[in-house]
This record gives sequence, structure tokens and C-alpha cells, in this order.
Amino acid sequence: MSNRNIRVSELLKREVSEILHTRYQKESVAITVTGVDVSPDHSRATVYYSLLADQKERWDSQRFLDRVSGKIRHEVGKRIVLKRIPALKFEFDEALSQGYRINEIIDSLEMADDQRED
Repeated sequence: MSNRNIRVSELLKREVSEILHTRYQKESVAITVTGVDVSPDHSRATVYYSLLADQKERWDSQRFLDRVSGKIRHEVGKRIVLKRIPALKFEFDEALSQGYRINEIIDSLEMADDQRED
């Protein structure tokens, strides 16, 4: 990824997060924007987010983000100057939930070792 794409990704990440947490506070209180990947021609951007919630809340959040992605894109376009404002696609970031699961497994193994030593 070029330095320009990295800068655009970070700028989009900051702005999308800001818009979500100021304009859509109620709906996005549990949403954290974890990263943004921008296509080389800046026509598309995938916004990754995390959410500590159950499957239903995750589904509701995805539907909400899909519904407001055009409005968020429009707001981003008013806030920053780019030759092209990318279309936004929101995708759940599995990395955090996988990390929590790995930590749970490690903790359970440590507890099992402690119990065997007693």
C-alpha cells in the first residue's frame, strides 16, 4: 500500500469514527472502527469495525451501517478534500473476537494446569 493510501485510510478511519460517534451516537455507541482499506483508485473503501455484542446486535449493527453508509460518505465528502470520495462498505473485523477466544482458551489451559498442580 502506498503512503498516500495509508494517509487516506487513516483520514477516513478518523472521520468515519467521528461521524458515527457524533451524528449516530445512540446506534453506534458500541461500534469501534478498527481500520480502513482503500482501493488504489480510491473508488472503494472497506471500513472494518468491531463490536462486543451478541450475534443479533452484530447483525443489527451491520444493517444500520449498510443503511447509513451513503450518508456517512456524503458527510465525509463535506469534511475532507479528496479527488474522489470512496464508496464505503462496512465489514465486521473478526480479529478482536478471535483474539478474545484465544485468550479464553489460554486462560482455561492455565487454570487446568493450576488445578493439576494442586
